[in-house]
Formats: sequence, structure tokens, C-alpha cells
Amino acid sequence: MPKVDALHGETRVDDYHWLRERENPEVRAYLEAENLYAEAVVAPLHELRERLYDEMLGRIKETDLSVPYRQAGSWWYTRTEQGKQYAIRCRRRGSPDAPEEVVLDLNALAEGHPFLGLGAFEPSDDARLLGYTLDTTGYRQFTLAIKDLESGELLPERVERVTSLAFARDGATLFYTVEDGATKRSYRLYRHRLGSVGGDELVYEEADERFSVGVHRTRSGAFLVLTSSSHTASEVRVLPASEPSMAWRLVAPRREEHEYYLDHRQDLFYIRTNRDALGFRIVTAPVDDPSRWSELVPHRTGVMIEDHDLFARHMVLLELEGGLPYLSVHDLEAAEGAASHRVAFPEPTYSVYGATNREFENTVFRYGYESMVTPRSIYDYHLDSRESVLLKRVEVLGGYDPAGYTSERTFAAAADGTLVPVSLVYRNGLVKDGRAPCFLSGYGSYGYPNFAGFDSNAISLLDRGFVMAEAHIRGGGELGKAWHDGGRMAQKRNTFTDFIAAAEHLIAHGYTASERLVIGGRSAGGLLIGAVVNLRPELFRAALLWVPFVDVINTMRDTSLPLTIGEFEEWGNPEVEEHYRLMRSYCPYTNLAGSRYPWMLVKTAFNDSQVMYWEPAKYVAKLRTLKQGDEPLLFVTNMGAGHGGASGRYDALREAAFDASFILWAVGIEN
Repeated sequence: MPKVDALHGETRVDDYHWLRERENPEVRAYLEAENLYAEAVVAPLHELRERLYDEMLGRIKETDLSVPYRQAGSWWYTRTEQGKQYAIRCRRRGSPDAPEEVVLDLNALAEGHPFLGLGAFEPSDDARLLGYTLDTTGYRQFTLAIKDLESGELLPERVERVTSLAFARDGATLFYTVEDGATKRSYRLYRHRLGSVGGDELVYEEADERFSVGVHRTRSGAFLVLTSSSHTASEVRVLPASEPSMAWRLVAPRREEHEYYLDHRQDLFYIRTNRDALGFRIVTAPVDDPSRWSELVPHRTGVMIEDHDLFARHMVLLELEGGLPYLSVHDLEAAEGAASHRVAFPEPTYSVYGATNREFENTVFRYGYESMVTPRSIYDYHLDSRESVLLKRVEVLGGYDPAGYTSERTFAAAADGTLVPVSLVYRNGLVKDGRAPCFLSGYGSYGYPNFAGFDSNAISLLDRGFVMAEAHIRGGGELGKAWHDGGRMAQKRNTFTDFIAAAEHLIAHGYTASERLVIGGRSAGGLLIGAVVNLRPELFRAALLWVPFVDVINTMRDTSLPLTIGEFEEWGNPEVEEHYRLMRSYCPYTNLAGSRYPWMLVKTAFNDSQVMYWEPAKYVAKLRTLKQGDEPLLFVTNMGAGHGGASGRYDALREAAFDASFILWAVGIEN
């Protein structure tokens, strides 16, 4: 039966509400029938899919080793072995040349499960114990286990729904946070004494349903930090790691629109705050009186301080400016005027980020770098000599040569004149006559900066003539907090019109043409794609929506679902008429119409806890009754995974090959 309700003077009829009945065998049968239909439609592409899978697999060094990092007197690393789906976590004690110890073999832990995800991975200070969490369904519900690394045995402790954890200095006290069983909001902090019997001590419970909590240890090791945060505000409590029985101390009480995040060095807390600073600034506060803030790095117009890493003598900031990330290094003991410098990067579009940096007494900062042509690379930056040393670049087998490809950044003019960055990569020799196929992706939500990165699977499209493009649209964070605010709440439609402007720009400048343009987005990026194909279906040849958030109004009305209440600060609350009218204008499910849509591939996962499977299921069911023309509409559900898709690396390649074959088929390339 349809679900009928009224909201703000409108009667809303949901004919496919029944697809929410997860335990209903008819629902499972429906999803499996859609899977069989999709397989039947793409059966002629079997040879192409196999060829793509072989190509993608052939670029991967299947037996490989990560760069070790030092923590607690050991060198920790992961390695992979040919034929095995998952990584093996290892360490060497005392020296990088010491014998290898296998800490966790994820392949063994995955036996009997269709999915495996590793969450937390935290050794105690003496590296005798390891606390870790595993998800075996894809629902992002993690179980805590503690392993004795001396004996190899598991301690009897097991805790469900753990979201973060941190050891105190004594190695016998563990703090962990857990999520609510229904909403999946991380809301409680517990103190656990190893070996104790009975219930653990509840230390803190977050009452405000907009806020979630997480616990971690400062790099200095001196403090435990409990951060409670919403999408627009945060609040921090601290506890000396050497005194785990003490009461936690509040640093600064929360207030609306104020975010702050804390680290520690010597007798000061270093705080990244947006109080009186839209793009954040850095202040210090005495450990014994954290209410007294003194400015260290002021706010600068056009610059966003995205993160700060603190070491014994240095502070490294990740800064965003002009749509690109930079590293800013501050010598905290240098003379005035020589205290800071910025690390720049040569490519026109790229991504840079802090890698694993666990040692506080360190004058080396490890970072990751990649671009659309440069594979993921790990560097050590020597903070005093200002020298970057390449430690490892992911090997791309099969003859890949980055010199054979061109990466560039261009700008599309939105309707209001805002310039929207677009990152591009293509094979050398592209003739901009509109004949090249193009895959354009985007995200544009939560202030998440979606910078250009490397994808070896994309080479299969590039080598068949594709232009690969990423639109850095408003709602994301590439140009800082103002860029996020320009595409959320009342400004959300800018996200969609920015993407359309990017597509029109690529067409106008000869990179591609409408009949050769394929678009795609994941999660909130799937909302983006659903919205733009409603607005301009004729502009695109094909669209891919992965785990798409397409039933905005119904989901945001259901506060029993995971994430909903916290998301009010991003999308609004449909019970508020002003918010409802805005959502009503762009919600993909609500705005489906009887028109001719592009070729479409919609994918979801049955155990997705972030975007429930029924959103895309309902969307496709409704679209089938409305769409005109004979363009393919395929719907695929992974029945044993969650929001990120398959967890095994070979299974993930199979999914990527399926998607690539659909993209190629849509533009008439079948070899």
C-alpha cells in the first residue's frame, strides 16, 4: 500500500514505501530480480568486462609493502600477497631489520564473512597490547577486541558498536566511545580497566542529538581528548593520560557556529578555531588555564586552515587557498621572522595530506601526494632542511607512463559569476573538437574538499580516449568554509547549477559533447547527479549513481534513521516549511518526471548504514514508471556489503570493471 501523509499543505504519496521492509522476502526478491535483469542487459559486455578486469588487475603490484612508520618502539606496516583479498598488518620491534611479526591477518579474520572492515588500530604505549575494531557486515558497526601481542592471544573483552578508542599511559586503562543502536550516533564515552569484571564506567553521554563524540590521544602522549562535534560546532574535554581516574576537564563550552580542535605541546594547548575567523586561526592556551587564548597564527582572507599537526619543535598546517592544498611549516622555537614557510607543489591540480605521523619527538613530517597523473606517493619532509624525500610511489604496472598524459585545471563560470574549478586529465594529443568522451564527477557537500587524486582504474578509460574531470562545486570545501556555506541549506541549489556550469564549460571548450558526456557521483554526490539529471536530462549521455542519497525529504523526516538529526545542519529540517520548500525544489525522488532520461546505472548495498538501500530502490522503481524512451536503466545491489561497496580488493575491481564497461557501452566503445 502507498504511504500517504501531509506536510505543509501538500499531500505526499509514496508508492514504494514498502521497499523499506528489510525482512520482507518480497523486498529481497525484488532486489535480486533487479540484479538478474541488470546482468541480462549487460551480458553482451561480458568479454569487455573481463578485459577491463584483467587490465585493472594488471596495473596492481599484488604482492607489495607499505612504508613502515615508527610508534611505541616498533615499526608498523601493511603488506599484501598475490591472490589474497585483504592486507596483513605487521610490525618489527626495536629496529626496521628485526624479524617480522604478523599482528593481524585480515584474510584470516575475513573467513566466513562476505565483508571485512578494519576500524580502529591502536597499540598501548609499551606496544604489548593492541586495541582494534572490525566490521563484518558493511553496516559500519564495529566490535572491539584487544590482542596481547606477546602471547598472540585475544583478551576476553568484547564490546559492540565501538566508534573510537584510546589507551591511557598505564596500558591498563582504555577509553572507548560507542554508538546508539538505532541512530548510530556516537554518543557515549566509557572507561574500561583491563581484566575487570562487571560493567564499564560511563564517563560522558552526549545529550544533544546533533553532536557525536570521539576520543583520541594527543601526539605528545600527554593528554586524552574527547571531542563532541556537530556539522557546525564542537566542544573539547581533556584528561591527563597519566591520570586516567581523574575527571575530564572542559576546555571551552560549545556555542553555535563555533568549531575548535585541540592538540598539545609542552605547557600549552594549540587550538584550531573559527571563532572570529571563517577560515580558522591557531591560538594557544595554557594547560592549567585553557580559557586564556592567545593568537599564534591569525586568520587570513581566502585561506582555510584545514588541519594542524604538532611536534616537539614544529607545527605543520594543512592550508587551502585558491582551491588547492598546501603545507605550512612553523618552527615554534625559531627567531621572529624565520618561523614559517609554505611547501608548494608543481602540478596544476593535485592532492596533499598528512600521512602516518605517530612520533612527537620528530623533525620529519610524512605526507602523501598524488595527482590525476602521479600515483600515490609517500614523502618525508625534513622540517629543518626543507627537503622532501620520496619514500615510495605506488607502482602502476603494465607500462604506465605519466608523461603520456596531461593534467590541467580550468574554471567554469556559474550563473552568478562564481568561477568553479574543474580538474582534468587526458592522454596527450587531445583535439578539443567535441569528439572525445568525458566522465565528469562531483560531490559538493559537508565542506568535504574533494581534491584531484590518482585512480589506476581510470587508465582503462583514458587509454580509450576519455577525458576524466572532477568539478569542485560549492558545498564542498576546496575553497574553504565560505565555499561550503555557498552550497548548503538555503544555498544548496548552487551545488547543482555549478555542476551543470562545469558540464556546459567542457562542452563549450571542445573537451566533449553532450552525447559523449557521462556523469557520476557517490552518496551525497549521488544526490548531485539525481538532481542535475532532473534539471537537465538532455545535457548528459549517461549517469552513474553510487549509493545515492536521493530520497531527501522522506529520509530527513525520519529521525529514527542513522545520521538524520545531525544532518539538519547540512540540509535543513523538512518539518520547517522554509527548509521543506527548498528540499522540495531539488529532491531527486520527489522531482522525477515523465521525460527522457540519460542511460543510468544506479548501485547500492543492502547493508549500507549511511544511505539505506531503499532510497535508490524506490528511486529506480518510480523512474521506471515515468521515464520515456528506451535508454537503459540498471539497478544493482551488493547484498553483502555497505556504503563503500565490496571490501575485498579483487571484488572491488570486479565492481569497477562493471562500471567501466557500462560507461564505455554508453558512448559506443565496446572493445
